[in-house]
Amino acid sequence: MWVIDSKVLSEVKANLISAKVYLREVILFNISIIIILLFLIEDVSIVISLSSLIILFSFILLNLIGKKRNAELNEIKRIISGIRENLFASREDIRLSENLQSLEEEIKRMFEKTKADIDYLQKLERIRTEFIANVSHELRTPIFAIQGYIETLLSGAINDENVNKNFLEKANSHTVNLSNLLNDLIDISMIESGEMRMSYRYFRINEYLETLVHELMPIAAEKNIEMIYHPVRDNLQLFGDKNKLRQVLINLILNAIKYTEEGKVEVMIEEEAKFGRIIIRDTGIGIPEEDLSRIFERFYRVDKARSRSVGGTGLGLAIVKHIVEAHSSKVEVKSKIGEGSEFSFRLKK
Repeated sequence: MWVIDSKVLSEVKANLISAKVYLREVILFNISIIIILLFLIEDVSIVISLSSLIILFSFILLNLIGKKRNAELNEIKRIISGIRENLFASREDIRLSENLQSLEEEIKRMFEKTKADIDYLQKLERIRTEFIANVSHELRTPIFAIQGYIETLLSGAINDENVNKNFLEKANSHTVNLSNLLNDLIDISMIESGEMRMSYRYFRINEYLETLVHELMPIAAEKNIEMIYHPVRDNLQLFGDKNKLRQVLINLILNAIKYTEEGKVEVMIEEEAKFGRIIIRDTGIGIPEEDLSRIFERFYRVDKARSRSVGGTGLGLAIVKHIVEAHSSKVEVKSKIGEGSEFSFRLKK
């Protein structure tokens, strides 16, 4: 008497359950064969015997199909589980059997997409953490300074004419810096969230830049820096958002003035076939080559001590980068230590 191992029986049962998706096709095939046999063979007993063999063969076939299907499903589950548990370093580590080659490629693409998404989310988390830390630090500096001046004044210095006005002026200066920082934070938040709306139109660039440079000349004059605007033809029109570009240009020109001790700041336009290239050039301290790729990062400062002494929120160039990129352009930078810097970008004609 045969004793069927329970493990084998469970395996066969699992195979048949897996193969049940093909059961209807197998039953239809068996019925068709039996009908054909009934027409070809007159002896019913032979037909019954052959039918039994066909059914037995179908049972064995379903078991084999189910076994193969289970093996393939387990293989796929193993790969997906490995992806979920981050066991694969690269797509080349993912391998399926020959019959699953087309599926292997799709799983590899899924792995690459998932890995890219995870890397992106991790990068965002790092940026968010750094951003919060930087904002906290930048806010703390003026707040603590203001608090210190007020406490000193309240402690009796308010009656000392030699220091009270000086302290109030310094406290006021820090409130201005704090206000500028908050405004820049709002701007960059709106830009990066896509909430900042742009209003593009053609405008006369010569008149626009001439007015802007004239407004900023007194600031340059306070440092005895010559500020020069090189006009372009009056009827040249460029395409962009005038208000947002004003923010860009003021930021770049003020930076040029801040970091120039002597010499000049020049604003000019080079007219090209399809674009107008706006250039802000100075004879300032320059930017080290190793820092050029990072100056547009939020809160990145080349010389932290100097940057704070001349003011600025550390967000200006990040805002400049976003606004210029929204104009389908890119800020280009050239700089040499001790000789000066040049910032430029293009607008469509």
